[in-house]
Amino acid sequence: MRAGYGAVVAGLGGALPRLANASPLASDLLASGASPADAEKSPTAERKAGWAIVGLGKYATQQIIPAFADSKRSKLVALVSGSPDKARALADQNGVDPKNVYSYQNFDAIRDNPAVDIVYIILPNSLHAEYTVRGAKAGKHIISEKPMATSVKDCQTMIDACQAANRKLMIGYRAQYEPFNLKAIEMARGKQLGTLKLITADHGRHLDPGDPADQWRMKKDLAGGGSLMDIGIYNLNAARYLTGEEPIELSAMLHSTPGDPRFREVEENASFTLRFPSGVIANCTSSYSYQDVKRYRVFGTDAWLDLDPATEYYEHRMKIGHKDRQEEIKIKEESQFARQMDHFSECVLDNKPVKTPGEEGLRDVRLMMAIYEAARTGKTVKLS
Repeated sequence: MRAGYGAVVAGLGGALPRLANASPLASDLLASGASPADAEKSPTAERKAGWAIVGLGKYATQQIIPAFADSKRSKLVALVSGSPDKARALADQNGVDPKNVYSYQNFDAIRDNPAVDIVYIILPNSLHAEYTVRGAKAGKHIISEKPMATSVKDCQTMIDACQAANRKLMIGYRAQYEPFNLKAIEMARGKQLGTLKLITADHGRHLDPGDPADQWRMKKDLAGGGSLMDIGIYNLNAARYLTGEEPIELSAMLHSTPGDPRFREVEENASFTLRFPSGVIANCTSSYSYQDVKRYRVFGTDAWLDLDPATEYYEHRMKIGHKDRQEEIKIKEESQFARQMDHFSECVLDNKPVKTPGEEGLRDVRLMMAIYEAARTGKTVKLS
């Protein structure tokens, strides 16, 4: 995650009345002779879910909030921040009513705001559980950034709170809504590479203590862990969604450079291996000390698939290697952020099941705890 502490129709002497919740196009359709039912079928006539963004760090302000411009069923209606001046400025820039700006202290008052359907929690990892519980008690549907929480217990608390409130819970696995990753899943599971044998996945970046967005990532009580929790989770989740399986055993090693103040509390490097029921092996690495790497390669008996970068925000490149040739797969880039938000809005508005629910986040956190155990003990961990 990325976080910090949001016609006038002439004729017969008057204008045609607008349908409730209808777009201008819906009224134009009525003016042209279409029935009310036809007008309401227009995509632009669909109601948009109202979103509140909790936490206005770089990921929220540079990726999520701009993505509302590409969203078809989601609109930004509220902001929650510990910085009043920043929140007011962002509200002004994005057309958010000033009365819909909240602090962390008065966040619970959001229960009285019918404009807010969904609360998106983009805070340091250890705060996800608290704000999920508070948001659910306020009657709002919840999407939390990944990792879902810093413990299995907190993940279950989040799930239980949303179930008790009869609210939906989704985890922000944006890559599972991104077109290149969806194509990779289709090819890997659809036997277009032959029988899957091996996956390699690597994610790395430099942890910068001078960047406010990275300062909390050096604190175990806020982050829960180091490179594994922050970016190694992409490898873990990718291995699971590419195979469509859950691992049955794993082994791991961790290493941090002695004396590096960045890694007094959290790990620098993680390397772990997963074995799946089909026999597929996934070798994964994460690091806070090498230049940006966000890639995976899937090896099948007939071909390999390389997605590099795999989990970038905007640019992806996919290659397929055959016995006698390589080819690049071209896919139209689309905003994974808007697609993710619109999926959840549709689930909320149309009461549909969520693709990446709390249970998905719980699985990854449980597996990451097993990775830490394997690294600590030096033993292979068997998984039920």
